[in-house]
This record gives sequence, structure tokens and C-alpha cells, in this order.
Amino acid sequence: MIVACALFMENMDATVIATALPTIARSFGESPLRLNLAITCYLLSLGIFLPLSGWLADRFGARTVFSSAIVVFTLGSIGCSTVGSLPQLVLARVVQGIGGAMMVPVGRLVVLRTIPKSELVAAMAYLTVPALIGPVIGPPLGGFIVTYFSWRWIFWINIPIGVLGILLSMRFVPNVRETREEPLDGLGFLVVSLGLAGTMFGFENVGRGILSNGVVGALMGGGIGFLLLYAWHAGRVPAPIVDVALLRVRTFRASVLGGFIFRIGIGALPFLTPLMLQLGFGLSPFASGMITFSGAAGAIFMKITAPAILRALGFRRVLLLNTMVCAVSIACYGFFRPSTPHAVIIGILLVGGFFRSLQFTSLNTLAYADIDQPRMSRATTLSSVGQQLSLSFGVGMGALLLHATLAWKGHEDLGAGDFSFAYFAIAAISVTSLSFFARLPADAGAEISGKKEEPPEVVTSAPATHPVE
Repeated sequence: MIVACALFMENMDATVIATALPTIARSFGESPLRLNLAITCYLLSLGIFLPLSGWLADRFGARTVFSSAIVVFTLGSIGCSTVGSLPQLVLARVVQGIGGAMMVPVGRLVVLRTIPKSELVAAMAYLTVPALIGPVIGPPLGGFIVTYFSWRWIFWINIPIGVLGILLSMRFVPNVRETREEPLDGLGFLVVSLGLAGTMFGFENVGRGILSNGVVGALMGGGIGFLLLYAWHAGRVPAPIVDVALLRVRTFRASVLGGFIFRIGIGALPFLTPLMLQLGFGLSPFASGMITFSGAAGAIFMKITAPAILRALGFRRVLLLNTMVCAVSIACYGFFRPSTPHAVIIGILLVGGFFRSLQFTSLNTLAYADIDQPRMSRATTLSSVGQQLSLSFGVGMGALLLHATLAWKGHEDLGAGDFSFAYFAIAAISVTSLSFFARLPADAGAEISGKKEEPPEVVTSAPATHPVE
């Protein structure tokens, strides 16, 4: 719960600021579009420093890095609450991004190294909830704070949570670590950071009109080029900063690559749905937030039932069936209209939140089913990088689809019917992740799920022969 609260703080902060940007812009005498730098620079900082998390945790201990990350994130929040100009806000957000880059993967690593595999599904269910609640509660909370209080409160609320998290982590979180004597892969860190930063920054600005199409294309092309260069580099050094060789493990590959494609669709929802409800349906930001919050309620209920569902069906069957259910629920959003009863919208969002949360819990847990302890920190780093990239791709894809719809229809203002194509498209993208899940064996992750219909094929003397291809 200590780790989950820290992840909630990071996830909520990443979205709550979006609602407050116009108010902050007025107080600085800046354009709201220029204030978007506060979001993009945070994401850049996150992408640059994510690859360092596993190496630092092995070298200095997970508790040391995790509690230090909370300190850095809290100091960044204090800085954001006291700034008086855009450059100062950007600098403070960069500091927050450094803390967030360490907090998420290292917090997950603490859980993976201290929780028995038989209890991992329940533990990961708790960690999944913040990732779903944060983006949902952030916009209405941000709207409430900036309406009735000062915008600086959106950062002040992090301070008591951060202080409590520091004290509890120092008291209860073990300083687990692995012996890792190899030096830091500095060249690899530089190359992969440039790749992540360029790709994420490029996709975040697709269709937003802030940067020209040429600049956005150059950022994405350069970022992808650096990532490909890093893949070549990683195969030629003994200890790469991000160990892509882990993708040879079948369950890990299905979780990371299949999950990447699935999360592109899910990553577009927090971008598309508030726009549809506010611009398309004419709802206030607060009313929109109260409707979208129903998805979080479904996520909370999921954590109670996920272990039983996975025990009964197993990872492969859950991922195959649940991907289709999630895709159908996303496609249903495309049929929403201003005349659709709010009860129907809330009901579909509630069901969708439950099944998306079940999917995230399954993916996040399956990833580590066949990863041994010495490689756990490297696995959390690569998994976190993939998740962050996919969410950025999702936002960019949602913006690109809306832009394409407006261009096709020949008008500039978004209407209620302009969102349908985007929802249908991202649902179709999510379905393509089935190709990775279908290749899993029936007993994939049986030790974790508790479902053992047939004897596991893993040989104790050579545990890598089954999961690794």
C-alpha cells in the first residue's frame, strides 16, 4: 500500500495539472499553449531517466532509491507550488519527472522482490488501481481546486503524501538489492534516453498544433531511429542499461509487446473521453470528471476478484477473452451521443474500467512469471519503458485520429459525432494484441495464477528451457 500510494501520487499529478493549465497561464501572463511545456517537459524528464532506475536500485538498494525518488518528487512539487514564471515551472516539473521516473519502476521492484509469487496477483491488483484512478480523478480534482482555491494547491496536496511516504518507506520497505558490479552503460543510457525523449515528445504533440508537422515528424523519426540504434548497441555490450534480451522470455515478451499494443488504445481514452463529454456533449469539466470517475470504481472492484478469475481461467484465456471484451467496451464509446442517458454511459464506463483493470493486472503480473531475481530490476525497467511509451503513443494516436476526422469532414470544430471513428480505430488496435497472447502456452504463469490443469513443463534443473524461446 505504501508503494501504491506513491504511484497514485505520481499518476494523479501527471493529469491534475492539465485542468489547471489555463488558470496557471493567466497568472503568468502566458498562452495556455506555451504552458503545455509544463506537461511535455515532465514527460521528457520521465523518459530520459526511466532507464536508470533498475541499475540504481541494484547498486544502492531499492528502499534507498524509492524513498529518494519520493523526496525528489516532493521537492519538485514544492518548487511547482512556489514558482512565479513559466521557466521556473518547467524546471520544477523536470525535477518531478526525475522523481517519477525512479518511483514507478523501483516501487514495483520492491513488491516483486518481497511478495511470494503465489500472492503476486493480489499485490499487482493493488498497484494497478492507482494507474487507473489517477488519470480519472485528476481532471475533476484539478477543476475543483482551481475553481474554489489557488492553483498552487494542486501541488501542495502532494507534500503531506510525500512526507508520509518517505517516513513509511524508511520504516517498512526492505532495502532489497542484487549484486551488480558492472559499470553504468553510459553510451546506451544516452542513446536510449534520446530515443525515448524524442519518440514520446513527438507523439505527445501529434495533432495538437503546437509544433509544425515537420518538427513532430522529425522528433518521432529521430526518436525511433535512436531506439533502433540502441537495440543494435544492446546486443554488443555485456550489461546494457535496458536489457532487450529479456524479450526472449515468452511470458515477458507477450506482456511487454502485447501489452504495448493494447495500451495504445487504453492510453487514448483519458485524452478522448473528456474532450467528447466537454466539447461534443457540452458538459462542464466537473460533470465530465464525475462521469469518467465511474471507470475508476470498476477498477477498484476488480482488485477483489482478479485472483479468483485468474485462478479459474489462467493467464492465456483471460488475456484472450478480456482483450475482446475491452475492445468492445471501447467501441461502445463511439456510439455515445448527447442524447445517450448518463446512466448508460456510466454503466459502460464502469464495466470497461473493471475489465481494463483486470487486463493490466494480468499483464503486469505475467511479465515476471518466468523472470529470476537477479534479472528482476532489469525486467521492471524494460516493462516501465514500454508502458510509458505506449501511453504516449495512445495520446498521440487519439489526437491524430481526431485530426484526420476533422480533415476528412472539412471543418475545424469538434462535434459529438467526430469521436466515433477514433474510438473504433483504437478498439481495432487493441484487438491486434491478441497475436501475442495466442502464442502463450495454456499453463503460462501457472505458478502465479494458481491454475494448474496440467503439470508445468518447466524443468527445475534448467528453468529457462520452457519460457525462453
